[in-house]
Amino acid sequence: MATTYKVLVAGCSYAGLSASVHLLDQCDTMSSPISVEITIVDERDGFYHLIGSPLALADSKFAEKAWVEFKDIKALQRPNVTFVQGSVNNVDCFNKTATILERETQKTRTETYDYFVTATGLRRPWPVVPQAATRKEYLEQANKHIDSVYSNTAPVLVVGGGAVGIEMAAELKHVKPDLRVILAHSRSQLMSAEPIPDSARECVLDAVVRGGVEVLLNHRLKSQTPVTTPAGAPAQQVEFENGHTMLASEVIFAVSKSIPSTTFLPVDALSEDGYVNILPSLQFQPFPSGGETAPTTSITRRHFAVGDVINWSGIKRCGAAMHTGKFAGLNMYHLMLEDVTGKAPELFELDPIPPMIAIAVGGEAVAYGPEGMSHGPQIMRSYFEEDLGFRICWDHMRLGEVKA
Repeated sequence: MATTYKVLVAGCSYAGLSASVHLLDQCDTMSSPISVEITIVDERDGFYHLIGSPLALADSKFAEKAWVEFKDIKALQRPNVTFVQGSVNNVDCFNKTATILERETQKTRTETYDYFVTATGLRRPWPVVPQAATRKEYLEQANKHIDSVYSNTAPVLVVGGGAVGIEMAAELKHVKPDLRVILAHSRSQLMSAEPIPDSARECVLDAVVRGGVEVLLNHRLKSQTPVTTPAGAPAQQVEFENGHTMLASEVIFAVSKSIPSTTFLPVDALSEDGYVNILPSLQFQPFPSGGETAPTTSITRRHFAVGDVINWSGIKRCGAAMHTGKFAGLNMYHLMLEDVTGKAPELFELDPIPPMIAIAVGGEAVAYGPEGMSHGPQIMRSYFEEDLGFRICWDHMRLGEVKA
């Protein structure tokens, strides 16, 4: 083909990987091949299995597996795919250019593109997400955390009874059964912020307690003070607003407000909370052009957003992220094919996503969705297997397959 389409993907977690892999699969078809060059920009040097964080920060062996450097993802080792470790600082949707800050050189460069994919996800603090940029730094950070948690006889306190806090507490207890783990939540029910029924919340609580984790409801942390135990070990004296006090070897915060990583985009493309306003096709919604009233439909149709950054219904999950990435990859291909053949594309459109979630609680799991609720060890095996879903996600995106 005379035309080679340049695609710039910002972010390389579940959604960015899925978009890239599905676009390449379509462009490689023998019946309607498309020449494409993909540049993937990410702050890390590899793919981190985010939903495996609770296990990665409890088990050093799994921590090794949870981060895969981009050079080891076989599906993307091809001459028309380039990885850049850095961040996108600015996107000019009208001129289709992006400013990239490279991590190694700390220099900026301008990249032109034909299609742009925003897959930068949400900003989450440590220890919900490792803050390291390289696999080496991440392993040092994870192992230090694991050593500090397991080297003291005082109980470990996990603050926050949302999905992350529950899974962190459960995995610590599951990996080291003799460790005393306490989960504190400020509300009267676990997962109080999620749009799920009380029956599902109660089922999760029962599973957490069965797993050996002690649960303190209606306990809002007031203060923590560094102290030394009689044995000479460092610890934290913790006080809650209800007056309850305790000694903890470590206080692990699983309470945070996730912030969309979208400051590099035009403000007109974003919701008040910073999420990208999209059409069901995952394309940007049209927005005013430089103060003009005419919507920039012809411009925004070349810009896609996928994964956790989209302003869409449903609980943020890796399954939804991979699904949106797939649709974006397929739709970009069909738009490219339209340029070549003149045939109007039939774009895949995202349906409203109802509340659904699966929580790993040690040796069992609780799942809730439109079809109802299910729980038990068999649900753990079905949804997460033995590695909190790593193999399932890896194989679903076919990341280990060598492409032609």
